Amino acid sequence: MDHAVDNRRQDHMDERPPAREGAGTWTGAWVADRLGVGLVGDEKLTGLLGLALRRNPKRAHLLVSHVLGKHVPQSPSVVHGHGFALGRRVRDLLSAEEARTAVVLGYAETATGLGHSVADGLGTAPYLHSTRRPVDGVAPAGGFEESHSHATSHLLLPADPALLAGRGPLVLVDDEFSTGNTVLNTVRTLHERYPRGRYVVVALVDMRSPADAGRLARFAREIGARVDLVTAASGTVRLPEGVLEKGQRLVAEHEAAAAARPLPPASAAGTVRRVDLRWPRGLPDGGRHGFTPAHRARLESALPAMAARLAEALPAAADHGRVLVLGFEELMYAPLRLAHELEQVVGAEVRYSTTTRSPVLAVDDPGYAIRTRLVFPAHDDPADGPGERYAYNVAGAGFDTVVAVVDSRADTPALHAPDGLLARLAAHVPHVLLVVVPSHVPAAPSAPDLPGGSPAMLPEPLRGPAFSSYAPDEVGWLLRDLSDVTLEAPTEEREEAIQSGGAHYAESLPVEYQPSEEYQDLFHEALAASADRMAQAVGAVTEIVLAERSPRPVLVSLARAGTPVGVLMRRWARFRHGLDLPHYAVSIVRGRGIDANALRWLAAHHDPADVVFVDGWTGKGAITRELAAALDAFEVSDGIGGFDPEIAVLADPGSCVRTYGTRDDFLIPSACLNSTVSGLISRTVLRADLVGPHDFHGAKFYRELAGADLSPVFLDAVSARFPEVLDAVTAQAGELLAADRTPTWEGWAAVERISEEYGIHDVNLVKPGVGETTRVMLRRVPWKVLARAGAGADLTHVRLLADQRGVPVEEVADLPYTCVGLIHPRYTRGATGADGRAVAV
Repeated sequence: MDHAVDNRRQDHMDERPPAREGAGTWTGAWVADRLGVGLVGDEKLTGLLGLALRRNPKRAHLLVSHVLGKHVPQSPSVVHGHGFALGRRVRDLLSAEEARTAVVLGYAETATGLGHSVADGLGTAPYLHSTRRPVDGVAPAGGFEESHSHATSHLLLPADPALLAGRGPLVLVDDEFSTGNTVLNTVRTLHERYPRGRYVVVALVDMRSPADAGRLARFAREIGARVDLVTAASGTVRLPEGVLEKGQRLVAEHEAAAAARPLPPASAAGTVRRVDLRWPRGLPDGGRHGFTPAHRARLESALPAMAARLAEALPAAADHGRVLVLGFEELMYAPLRLAHELEQVVGAEVRYSTTTRSPVLAVDDPGYAIRTRLVFPAHDDPADGPGERYAYNVAGAGFDTVVAVVDSRADTPALHAPDGLLARLAAHVPHVLLVVVPSHVPAAPSAPDLPGGSPAMLPEPLRGPAFSSYAPDEVGWLLRDLSDVTLEAPTEEREEAIQSGGAHYAESLPVEYQPSEEYQDLFHEALAASADRMAQAVGAVTEIVLAERSPRPVLVSLARAGTPVGVLMRRWARFRHGLDLPHYAVSIVRGRGIDANALRWLAAHHDPADVVFVDGWTGKGAITRELAAALDAFEVSDGIGGFDPEIAVLADPGSCVRTYGTRDDFLIPSACLNSTVSGLISRTVLRADLVGPHDFHGAKFYRELAGADLSPVFLDAVSARFPEVLDAVTAQAGELLAADRTPTWEGWAAVERISEEYGIHDVNLVKPGVGETTRVMLRRVPWKVLARAGAGADLTHVRLLADQRGVPVEEVADLPYTCVGLIHPRYTRGATGADGRAVAV
């Protein structure tokens, strides 16, 4: 038989749409009538599985999952939901400590997306999947054989072999648990090298015989470990005598018959267009080399924008039709999450499946799982040489658009060839969109002499009372003490230098503003009025961090506004949960990024995945963006990843983050003062002549202001309200955890509008929110204050400061913030207004 001709005939086997998924038509009668093979189980089992036949010398039948997203297009929310639910069951099975230290391992190629979804359900677990693709420069940390598979050899290629060396449970995820051989091979191989006390096996269906079930129990006793099994359904496959030989003959007969039929005409002459989703730099495309909770958080934050770009690229007609997002072999999770996000934002019926290397017979029968197939050459330069690849139940399924998602290694001439995947799809679908995700290759290990020095060369954190008025256990400052250096300059002089480009704001310090007695009275009044509100926000954001980020997070405050918040979050964790959380303060500088030496120190002493960055509030989100960009650059330069860029804040009026206590723009009393409410520490300094390559960023300890220090007063006033707000925190945290907290960045849009409306044309000179406006009044040369009409007590201190500094306050009706502080470009010394004060010209 002419092999190329056979490919084309199989490509067009069925032009009629198969029954829509979920219609309950998979009776299994076609296979059962011809071979006597059948599924034995309840309705739950038969609702998850169908039967098909394949070309395989070891096993004739194929269990085709209805909810896996491999062979059968399915709703992405259904696919992800099944894996996520299994992950939740695993989390409930484990203790809190076990859940924190668990690692999830999925099997290529079929279960790579399922394993990712299970890790999502666990929430805090890193993920790795086996692969059949060797990667230059990455040494295998292990491997095993899958005896019944079409392609048997699996490699384990973690970027960090320590991922497999932990003592926590290993969660192994496959689509089906048939004989247990694959799992036994895996556990035996890994346990010899990385022994641990517990394994959890997860599968959609458990199809073992009683004898096979006993083997797993005996094996667990043999290695002295606990092995649990979590599945969605169970049953067995009835296999009569001689079924393998009969199945092979049946497959050969039907493929020969298909080759003899004349080719039907192509149903479409579709167009092919490439769409750039702007995949985040450095974010792995999947779990081939490891996928951490921090990677997951980055993906979550990037998905809305990527799905929006994909939705914009869809043809107009697709909004009322059917769209298939088609993944590529092991690349299952990224396409699944894109499809899931797309499903939320378009009117089309979105489905998801992936291509595969497994050859399966296609039969146009409603009782058979694989109705059509497309055949095309492998296009990712596979290690086992050129060969065929397949896409099932795509042809004739009524799709208006197919979004083909491949990694960059697979974006080859073979993909675009006349007989390649894109051409095959275009013969059946009017519109084909190609999305290429960068193939992730782990960075080479960093050299011992890192640019900023190895962690061993870095000093230990500074602590009170030698540095700051906080107790030594409240916070460790990853800063250099510059207390003996004169860094202060008059505010007007600093403003001129900053706006003229002659100096960066972090190269000097403003003279510490010492408020009047009237203003200090206002601080105490504001603290008394808002302590309950503060305590509730502290409790809510801490509970969200513990529930979603890590059961034992490492709090890292962005100095200095974040430091009092980090101390309060640490106090809440001790009050509510008895946890003694590590807490540090680090420097981040707009335009210069976060202190890389501080990151190196943290990575050497803690798991980066446990680090939660903390700040007081968001304005327009500049620091949020700065942190994400800085962590990306750090991962590239140092090869150290895993830090989550998502900041936890008390208040998020700009809608810039997912982790917050409230989105109200209210007065946080610590914003009212400078160092005297922040442990007597200055803002941070970064200047080349003061901060060397082996130093942390600098700051000063104003010991001379001890008599005016209100830092302990502020902390004690808020934490004293913890018992009173406990019930309110429980309710508020529950509501937030259940809510859609996706950032809308409406604050950024408002700042851009205000910048244009007031002729500033520089968003850095627009400071939105009560906290940022207060900073403008205390540290910069303000031009005016915009106040939302009707704003009450939250603005009293701002109005007092404005009056003292001769700054006009303008009432604005539709302001999204309580107030906004404006700095007018360009500030010039010598220009004065009618009151004799310097003004902007």
